[in-house]
Amino acid sequence: MTYFWVFIAIIVTIAAFFIKVRRLYVEKRRRRIQSAPFPDAWEKILARNVSLYRRVPPILKEGLRNNIKLFLAEKRFEGCGGLAITDEIRLTIAGQACLLQMNKPFKNFPGLTAILVYPGMYVVSGKTYIGGGAFLEGEELRAGESWTRGVVILAWDQVKKESFRSIGSKNVVLHEFAHQLDQEDGIANGAPILSTRFLYKSWAATFEKEYRKLIKETALQREYLFNEYGASNPAEFFAVATETFYKKPLEMKAGAPSLYKELKEYYCVDPAVWTEPENGSEQM
Repeated sequence: MTYFWVFIAIIVTIAAFFIKVRRLYVEKRRRRIQSAPFPDAWEKILARNVSLYRRVPPILKEGLRNNIKLFLAEKRFEGCGGLAITDEIRLTIAGQACLLQMNKPFKNFPGLTAILVYPGMYVVSGKTYIGGGAFLEGEELRAGESWTRGVVILAWDQVKKESFRSIGSKNVVLHEFAHQLDQEDGIANGAPILSTRFLYKSWAATFEKEYRKLIKETALQREYLFNEYGASNPAEFFAVATETFYKKPLEMKAGAPSLYKELKEYYCVDPAVWTEPENGSEQM
């Protein structure tokens, strides 16, 4: 019996050794990827196509570019419906997705393996939220979706239109990749993995308050800070709140300051100061 446990201990030690070696190898490879020069052609695509990228202060752009390099190296893009994947497509999507991980150097949507891109909105069977807490079953057009099994699907025409425009709060890339963060623990419930368990109480109370307010305003058919689609369920509210946080930060900071603070701490950035990038200031 003693020999059995000695054998088990040896196996466990060897396994732990190989896990550590693999982790060190991955970290070394990632540092090599991130230390490579950022191509000028990529910079031009981002500056042209992604309005949010143009607003990011220079002090944060190096970290964002490093995350973009890692994202493009580790995630697979697949064209659907006859769409050929180009650098423009890859950079436009990556440039926005990586905003959500900008100050988290090696966080790179660990559960995600592939991004499927259609040329335009695509048809699926399912439920469509029509407001007032009601859903319509049948076929629907979609601009994107996020799967817990490591896939994000996007419609390129919507991606390009919403990324180029600085107005409005809708952004399908931010929305679907927020879902990826929410789904990292295997459950889409509007509560992503926070840095410590002590943060969940404040997170839950703040999100519940704003979520219930959106449901009420939507039922009364009154416009509110957040898109009414966020009233569908807590997971959709988190995704919609993320869109608003990046696209309309000043309005959100004024209208829902507690929720803005929660997202500011979670994403480790303050987009409200990005509206005046030329001043060179940065608040974290």
